[in-house]
Amino acid sequence: MQEISLYEDKMNKTLDNLMAEYGTIRAGRANPKVLERIRVDYYGTPTPIQQVGNVSVPEPRMLLIQPWEKSLLKAIEKAILTSDLGINPTNDGSVIRLIFPELTEERRKELSKDVKKKGENAKVAIRNIRRDANDTFKKQEKAAEISEDDLDELIDKIQKLTDKMIDKVDKAVESKTKEIMTV
Repeated sequence: MQEISLYEDKMNKTLDNLMAEYGTIRAGRANPKVLERIRVDYYGTPTPIQQVGNVSVPEPRMLLIQPWEKSLLKAIEKAILTSDLGINPTNDGSVIRLIFPELTEERRKELSKDVKKKGENAKVAIRNIRRDANDTFKKQEKAAEISEDDLDELIDKIQKLTDKMIDKVDKAVESKTKEIMTV
């Protein structure tokens, strides 16, 4: 029954979105993914930092951004300062260094609350997809497009899929929280 695959795709997209959001949460270690949402003004076009220079991790708590054009140093610095990253870039005239401070216990707790909240939002989205699927199946049964047995089978399958996806969200929340709380 191909109807389930449509809802499975939607649930997977919800999970992928959650993982992308988790990638941008810094956990004390330098991770180039935190720069993914930052755009640099490149000749009037907002461009991702990764497309205007080389981003490397020379040390566990440092990102090094080496722009392909020296003229972009100021623009990259400005983009980082105006972002919500909360780190002051160091510009030495050829590269930009981002030094990630150790997270305080308070900040770790805030971040883990944020992680849990994003996880809950993902679970709500998955449950909404399940509800939409069940509504669609019930309408099909009312319109005599599927039998009552098919309806029961589809509702059972969508419930198992929902349980599996919520379990994946729980594991992602647990993993990211552990990463954040590890000193």
